[in-house]
Parts: sequence; structure tokens; C-alpha cells
Amino acid sequence: MKKDHSLSDDDIALFRSEMSGSKKISQDTVHFKKAQKAPEQTTNTKVKQLDAEFYFSDEYIPDIDTSGTVNFVKPGADSYLAKQLRRGDFAPELILDMHGMNKETAKLELAGLISACKKRHLRCACIVTGVGERVLKHKVPHYLVQHPDVLAIHQAPLEYGGRGALLILVDIPEDPFFR
Repeated sequence: MKKDHSLSDDDIALFRSEMSGSKKISQDTVHFKKAQKAPEQTTNTKVKQLDAEFYFSDEYIPDIDTSGTVNFVKPGADSYLAKQLRRGDFAPELILDMHGMNKETAKLELAGLISACKKRHLRCACIVTGVGERVLKHKVPHYLVQHPDVLAIHQAPLEYGGRGALLILVDIPEDPFFR
């Protein structure tokens, strides 16, 4: 059983008489542009840049040999930490690949890495500089020695990059809630 949905001639005439005198409505929809938020990364980048400028100087040259195996332990820290890093007793929890970076970008990323380690309570990180032209391979240890939160640095074992990588230990303050 089909229903007929057509209108009768009387209904059409009634509709037209009621609608006579009306005019077509023009489109008046307003399209608003989304308000742009200030990107959060710019403040993050500024903080990293300030950290990098504060801690890392190109003029300071520490008394460490970067041509051979890089090995450094912060004065006052246990010298056994370097041996533990060399043997692979600490597994890196973050890895920073610095291939293709220049010195300024490397400083920013190092500051960000150390900050991320402290924020996440990660003690060990790996920094892959690569061998390449040896610019970063020589500069990165000089930068890391200057940072007060770096306890120890050692050339990474082969499984983490060997001569083209460094393992660092970051000083994580003990949380009084977990004593």
C-alpha cells in the first residue's frame, strides 16, 4: 500500500497565496576565524635557550681529553660511576641524536635533554654525536662538563653507539616521599 505524497491543486494555491508578498532570505551566516593561541613551544624554546646560554660556553675548555675515550666524573662524585657507564651498568633511558646539528642547536638540545631527564627522573641518557667532522664529538663533552647536573660522562659501549656516542649520568635529587 503506497501513500501518495503529492499535494492537491487547492493546497498549492493556498500555499502560494499565503507566501505572496514574502521575499527570499539572504544568507547572513558569519564565519569567525579561530583565535590563534601563542604556541607553547616558543616559551619552551626560550627556557631551553636561556639554560643553554647559562650553562654552555664555547670559551671554556675543560681539562678532558676528547681525542681518545671521553671519561669525566664530577668532583665529589664516586669515581666508580665512570666504570659503571663504560661497562654498560646503566642503560640509557633517553637518546638524543645530534646528527646534522650545529653547535647552537646542540646546546639547546643538550639543555632540553638534561631538563627532560630531571623532569622525568631519568638518571642515564645517551647522546649520539656521530664521528663525522668531529666538531660536535669534541664540543659536546666540553658543554656537558659545564652543567652542574651532569655527574659523569663516558664514551658509550658499542651497543649504544661506541665512539660516536656518550652516556651521561644526571644528578636526580632524592624525593623525600620515597625514603
